[in-house]
Amino acid sequence: MLAGSPHYPALVLNADFRPLSYFPLSLWSWQDAIKAVFLDRVSVLSEYDEEVRSPSRSLRLPSVIALKDYIPTARRPAFTRFNVFLRDNFSCQYCLDRLPTHDLTFDHVIPRCKGGRTTWENVVTACSPCNLIKGSRMPHELHMYPRRTPSQPSTWELQENGRSFPPNYLHESWRDYLYWDSELDT
Repeated sequence: MLAGSPHYPALVLNADFRPLSYFPLSLWSWQDAIKAVFLDRVSVLSEYDEEVRSPSRSLRLPSVIALKDYIPTARRPAFTRFNVFLRDNFSCQYCLDRLPTHDLTFDHVIPRCKGGRTTWENVVTACSPCNLIKGSRMPHELHMYPRRTPSQPSTWELQENGRSFPPNYLHESWRDYLYWDSELDT
């Protein structure tokens, strides 16, 4: 029945009842969630109708869990390709096309061959056509400037950007924990 089933993930919230991350959404497999319940590391906030059984016990699968110990978020996010894309909302900073990650590259605003460094302040998301046009030239040579000046984002900014990308799977029991600031129905 459940063996190998990926269909019952648990939304993982920090001790303050906010998701550990929005993009990618913080999810654990049902097996990891059950283990955390037995180790008393989480509180179960919502459950699926499905159960797992042992010879002596049955337990409904958790759909939303909260950590008992608060995990502080990093103040400075790691400089990774994915985080650059997330900072720039997965859109080319030259033509503003929004693209899937496999169609994106990153561009050094000041090319490395001209002393540019690989830092938050010099790297932007670019589509392949724009990156090829710009090449190793300076922005003023082509009048090709990024729409936003690149800078190091805070973890909060990346979380906010991630919230605008809905996950592929969203169980109804998760909605109350993901969209606290959405407008209420009147």
